[in-house]
This record gives sequence, structure tokens and C-alpha cells, in this order.
Amino acid sequence: MNRLDRITAILIQLQSKKVVKAQEIADRFDISLRTVYRDVASLEEAGVPIIGEAGVGYSIMDGYRLPPVMFTKEEATAFLTAEKLIDKLTDTATADQYKAAMYKIKAVLRSTEKGMLEDIDDAIYVYSRRSSMPPAGASNNIFEILQSVSDKKVLHITYYTNASGQTNDRDVEPVGIYFANGRWYLIAYCHLRKDYRNFRVDRIKKHKRTDKTFEVQSLSLKEYLKQFSKENNMTEVVVEFDNSIVRYIQEQRLYYGFVSEKIKKDNTEMKFMIGYHEYITSWLLSFRNKAKVVAPKAIVDMMKSMVKELQEQYL
Repeated sequence: MNRLDRITAILIQLQSKKVVKAQEIADRFDISLRTVYRDVASLEEAGVPIIGEAGVGYSIMDGYRLPPVMFTKEEATAFLTAEKLIDKLTDTATADQYKAAMYKIKAVLRSTEKGMLEDIDDAIYVYSRRSSMPPAGASNNIFEILQSVSDKKVLHITYYTNASGQTNDRDVEPVGIYFANGRWYLIAYCHLRKDYRNFRVDRIKKHKRTDKTFEVQSLSLKEYLKQFSKENNMTEVVVEFDNSIVRYIQEQRLYYGFVSEKIKKDNTEMKFMIGYHEYITSWLLSFRNKAKVVAPKAIVDMMKSMVKELQEQYL
């Protein structure tokens, strides 16, 4: 960060709180206290009415306001990504408040940033995972990916493949990213494999946008995810859980393709997307009469068969 950007950021920080200590500023920008004093002095010379009190900190005189802030592309992308997560991973009231705040944020964006957000809005998808948030530092690659989606630029990545335990370089055409089970995934057309591939973002060790431009893909992110589920024989399973056990399965359900939930008076209806039927039926059987499969009929019949086998074994 150059000095001009840092001084502007310091001014915004000073407006965010009643009093800001010099050490807070130094820690945020990893600079010395002497540099903080110089930067604050520069703001004062520029006419910003800063009040400094030894042992207390800095504050800005009441009534002073910074003109409309211009967000960077990185910041605007972070806001949009956060909106997608908050919409699915928090309560309705919080999500509605954040959406209202986003309208205000978008109102002060420059036309280039607004255009970019429109380009990438459909390139981010979050599956409902109410008890799972991204770990710290998990999304360091996201901006470059979304920037490539917006600019239609081929992305060069160095990717670690878990199966082989090796890394290799690939050129990919990003379609979008989605969040599931606490991780971000990239959907992209891989030049190496000549097909669409699913990459875990945290396994992308290096990334760089190239000058190569690609055409808009025939598949959108949502279309790819829908096709992916169909090709892998994914089945939607609807289960009613007794409310008395719901709080005990918040983490467990994530391992069985949990998608969404609807809280009712006597039970909570949950939806799962699964590929291996026996996997979820064995889990559901452990809840006995506290879990009831509503659909599809194939899973209901499988549950009946398993119960019958157990009955024959123990009678």
C-alpha cells in the first residue's frame, strides 16, 4: 500500500470510531508510531480537523465528514461475497439488514465496479450450511477468480491434486465459485482435461490472470451444478426430524449432503442431496422414530427393507 492510500485509509479509520489510538493505526498497517504521527500530521496539514490527546488517542471534530468513499474492486467483491454467505448462513433478519446496507454500498460505487458486480453476481453460489462458515484465510484466491470471470481472462493455476499428492500447472476458464461444507470450490473449463472440472480453492497454490481471453461458456454456474448433480445420480432426500434432536445433529448433517431446513411446529424438515443411498439410510436408522423419510419413495422402501432385515435378525 502506497502512502497516499494509507493516509486515506487512516482518515476513514478515524471516522469509524470516536477515539482511535495511535497504536491501533500502527498495528493495522504494520508501521511505526513515528510513521503514524507523520501521516496524521499530513492529514492536519490538508485541513482535516483532528484532535489529538496524549495517552488517549485521535478523534475528528464533530461535524466533519469525508466525501463519498470510493471502494476498490477488491472491496466491492468482498462485499458481494459476504452478501451471498450472510444470505444463506445467518438468520433472515441479519440477511435482510445486510441486503439493505448493500444497496447503499452499491450506490457509491463507480460504474466500473457496478458493472463488475453485475458480471459476477451469478458466478457465486452458496449452499445452505447454517453451522458452517469459511475458515480464516480460506478465500485468498477468490478475488482473482471472480476478476477472471468478469474480464473473461484465462486463469493460470498451480493445483494440488489430493489423489496423486502432486501439483501441476493448468490454464482454466472460470465459470464461478460455490461454497459447500465449509469450503469454496471453483468450476472451470480445464484446458488440460478438455472438460469442465471442480477445483477446491484452498488447493490452488498459485494463481495468475493471463492475457488470453475466452468466450462466455455455454454453461452458467447454476446450470453446471444442476448438471453435475444429475450426472452423479444425486437424489434429493426429504426427512422430518423430531425437534427434540435437531440441535444435536447440526454438525453431523453436513456430512450427509445437507441443503436446507424448514422449522415446523412439531418437527424440522430437512433436505439432503446424496449420491450413495445406503450412506444416509444407515445414519437415519440410528434415530429410530425421531426421523422420518418423506421422499423419495426409493429411500422409504430402502428404510423398510433395512428395518425388516434387522427384525428378522433379532427375532
